Amino acid sequence: MNSFELQPLLEGNRRALAKAITLVESKRESHRAQAQGILEQVLPHSGNSIRIGITGVPGVGKSTFIEAFGLYLIAQGKRVAVLAVDPSSPLAGGSILGDKTRMEELSRREEAFIRPSPSEGTLGGVAQKTRETMLLCEAAGYDVILVETVGVGQSEYQVAGMVDFFMVLMLPGGGDELQGIKKGIMELADALVINKADGDSEKLAQMTRGQYTSAMNLLRHTSFWTPRVMACSALQGTNIDSVWGMVLDYYFQALEKGAFQSKRARQNRDWMHQLVNEMLHMKLQQNPRVKEMLPLLEQQVESQTTTAYAAARQIIDELW
Repeated sequence: MNSFELQPLLEGNRRALAKAITLVESKRESHRAQAQGILEQVLPHSGNSIRIGITGVPGVGKSTFIEAFGLYLIAQGKRVAVLAVDPSSPLAGGSILGDKTRMEELSRREEAFIRPSPSEGTLGGVAQKTRETMLLCEAAGYDVILVETVGVGQSEYQVAGMVDFFMVLMLPGGGDELQGIKKGIMELADALVINKADGDSEKLAQMTRGQYTSAMNLLRHTSFWTPRVMACSALQGTNIDSVWGMVLDYYFQALEKGAFQSKRARQNRDWMHQLVNEMLHMKLQQNPRVKEMLPLLEQQVESQTTTAYAAARQIIDELW
């Protein structure tokens, strides 16, 4: 894709967007260089969306929620992109491949763009691909970017580090479930949303909401925003409007406090540092002298004939 083809992407052409994302996902060095050129050009046209991270325990109805939420946003005149981060699945590319068929109605809508995560194994892994895809989607005029984490552990932290608002979906079921969620994830959450608050579970969902609200109040939040706990039913479409209202409330408060831009600036800076570390690691791995030294040094460290620090120092000295 040459620069003269950039215009269709900026006009929201889905084929041009898909082509640009394919370049970003490519492992070929020539494609990566081309992709970086495109990203440099779209940068002034990006950053105009609300980026929402969504995670949740298995069985919480994430794809049902994303479809209901996405369709509601489209009805409000928004264009919605759904991206996935799944570092646990380098082969299948994450459950969203299956979810795309389950999000049948949303995937058929012209105003929606659903993209599964690519396989990992290159610099920055899926987190880099998702970040760059997000910029391309923003340049193509998508107002809301939903970043779904379908892996466990590290992927939640990666997603929280690239979005404006981080939402954790929960099931009605009482405080016991809090044990299943790491405290760190709770501290990352801007909102807990209890899904499946319908039928027999409606009363239980309200009880759960009370328990989660108490639990969230115990955590110390340094931000201007006090995380909220809400209940909804994606299946019946109830309270989906309230979830969006809450996100907007956060967005306008963040703009007013100047927190919005500073958060994004901090995320970009942290991402740069992460990439520097990964590039240095890659340079080390590709260095022929380091490759030659490594087996012997590993052996010496294992047999305790040298310290790990001394061995690491020797490797680093090879670069300078």
